[in-house]
Amino acid sequence: MKKMNKTRGIVYAILSLVIIACLGGIVLFGLPNWKWLGAYKDSGKAANITQGLDLKGGVSVTYQVSDDNPKWDATDLSDTVYKMQQRVNQFSTEATAYKEGDDRITVDIPGANDADEVVERLGKPGSLYFCTKSSTDLTEEQLAETDENGNKKYVQLTDGNYAGYYQIWLTGDDIADAQGQQSSDSKTKKSEAVVSLTFTDAGSTKFYNMTSQYVGQPTYIIYDNEVISNPTVQSAISGGQAQIDGMADMDEANNLASNIRIGTLNLSLDEISHKVVSAQLGSDALSKSIKAGIIGFIIIILFLLLVYRIAGVAASLALVVFVELEMLTLNAFDLTLSLPGIAGIILGIGMAVDANVIINARIREEIAAGKTVKSAITIGFDKAKSAIVDGNITTLIAALVLLWRGSGTVQGFAQTLAISIVFQLFTSLFVSKWFVWILYYLGFQGEKFYGKEKTRKAIHFLKKRVVFFALSIIVIIGGFATMIGYSAAGKDPFFLSVEFKGGSSVTVDFDKEYTMDQFNDEIKPALVDTLGTSDIQGQKETGSNKFVIKTKKLEGDEFDAFEKLLIEKFGAVDSKDNFQNTMISATVSKEMRSDAVWATIIATICMLIYIWIRFKDIKFASAAVIALIHDVLVVIGFYAVSRVAVGTTFIACLLTIVGYSINATIVIFDRIRENKASMKRGDDLEELVDLSITQTLTRTIYSNVTTFIMVFMIFIMGVTSIKEFTLPLMVGLVCGAYSSVCITGAVWFVLTKKFGKKKAN
Repeated sequence: MKKMNKTRGIVYAILSLVIIACLGGIVLFGLPNWKWLGAYKDSGKAANITQGLDLKGGVSVTYQVSDDNPKWDATDLSDTVYKMQQRVNQFSTEATAYKEGDDRITVDIPGANDADEVVERLGKPGSLYFCTKSSTDLTEEQLAETDENGNKKYVQLTDGNYAGYYQIWLTGDDIADAQGQQSSDSKTKKSEAVVSLTFTDAGSTKFYNMTSQYVGQPTYIIYDNEVISNPTVQSAISGGQAQIDGMADMDEANNLASNIRIGTLNLSLDEISHKVVSAQLGSDALSKSIKAGIIGFIIIILFLLLVYRIAGVAASLALVVFVELEMLTLNAFDLTLSLPGIAGIILGIGMAVDANVIINARIREEIAAGKTVKSAITIGFDKAKSAIVDGNITTLIAALVLLWRGSGTVQGFAQTLAISIVFQLFTSLFVSKWFVWILYYLGFQGEKFYGKEKTRKAIHFLKKRVVFFALSIIVIIGGFATMIGYSAAGKDPFFLSVEFKGGSSVTVDFDKEYTMDQFNDEIKPALVDTLGTSDIQGQKETGSNKFVIKTKKLEGDEFDAFEKLLIEKFGAVDSKDNFQNTMISATVSKEMRSDAVWATIIATICMLIYIWIRFKDIKFASAAVIALIHDVLVVIGFYAVSRVAVGTTFIACLLTIVGYSINATIVIFDRIRENKASMKRGDDLEELVDLSITQTLTRTIYSNVTTFIMVFMIFIMGVTSIKEFTLPLMVGLVCGAYSSVCITGAVWFVLTKKFGKKKAN
């Protein structure tokens, strides 16, 4: 910043504030209708961000197993549910598919408001085959033949120009991926729309066998007993890659790729109903959360201004830019925002505040050490960089693994977290630094504008490490004991919600209109008292007085009490056609849970490897993972003891704790590494660890307090479901602060004393 002076500082300040104001204007009000810029009216507006079923609602479509399936069982239905989940992911990572009754599948797609359009885009679920046409008619016995995997060998089409018999070479299960792309024709050099195919290993072999025998002849892609494409084989194709050309445009290419990508469903399905449903949390949920978030954000800004003065101004402006970029990106990429997504943003804000706290604390330390303010700013940012970068990269690794291996709401969480990490790295290391220098050259050059970090004697945390370890072990054992106690009593160790356990879905028609907020404020509390469970979810069918109420499995007297309450107290229609009670499966499928577990395990291993490489010491990595597991086990124990419902937000909550825990650990380890590098022979290692923890104690307190404030405001102002989500988060934040101060350094010290290299005197 040597080229900056006061005049330039004024110019830069004005330009920067104008840019911030413009970005804020777009977030609040959207862009004008500038067609030349490719922008339409209100584009970029935060209010236009796609919201999940919990915040805004969407479309619900129900399918029934077709009569065309003479033999099928529960396994076929379960497999079809899983494949339908992959299909609806084209709409949103927050879309869900689940079993309803014995022969139905329901899919819920957030953010949509036109059921007919969704049904048209979703299409009729069917089977996908890559075929060649048979030159002779086939007998019924031949049509019934299957291969060693139970797949059909032949298919017959009876309608249209393609009526006849076809040999099946590949099914949708043999396709690893299909994408619509623009490709340049090698002869004409013109761009054309194509579908790029990637086959599985088995599919690659099958595709080569087909294409090598049918060079110059047409092949047929049959979806739901209809030929959707008939490309001609140009040559024998090996290597697992192929292209389908001849597309009219990218829309046609994308639609064909979408159908191919879905794969083969085990069962044929018929759509029997579709409807638009309201937000699960009611219309007030989002507005209250936004108000709470704004209040919490303002408190954080005031806190930064009060504590860090001029540097706090720079940090506050950087935070504003961070939030603006986050909102614009969610809008630009049409990402779906739900409670798990909000968790990712909260974690991002917490890490952004943390980064600025680290930077400003470093600046104050350098001023206290006798450096000039100008030198302190340069050195402070430089010394803070390693802790910020390492903490963010470890969390980004986790987010990327979750995006790759996770599914459903886990991906929604990972998307917002990954975006948050990228932007907060940019704003804390560059935008914040930019504003600090602008303010410096505007005349704020005295020490009084920045403050000095007080020199503190090392607090002897490690002397009480046995007490801390014992306390943690007692808390963790208490959680496990609670789970064992519930299991021994014949109950679930956790209070599993409908999303995890399944239950009843009852369609209720009322004789007057209730809003979702009225349902949550009036009807739901009465149902909680009657049924003895807080796990009750309601969704209003738009344009009617009907509600779909999901809760635990209702039978016998419980269902009678449920029906009586709604009829007598809330005016539900008393008729035999009302109160349709259907058993539903968990919306969080076994596959989704398995994906989340494996993603977390892989992410933890990757983070361990990164920390090992960066710190050149496996003991740092081991201690970090131990602290991470500690925090997760404490929060899991809290779920067991408090009986807070375990639903889709449970996974997001644990992942948030993982991200925050590893970030806090990195900060302390970075200081231990720095102090250890200047450690002299004969220096006490225990004293060094205590000093490192003490030096970062202010950062630990400030970062956790500011993040806690944000979550606490959402807790006290939110609806019941949001309270159930934010309460464990607050427990995790408190636990993370405790473990970073009392457990992390102590574990590293114990491992170092036990397994460290012995040096000769």
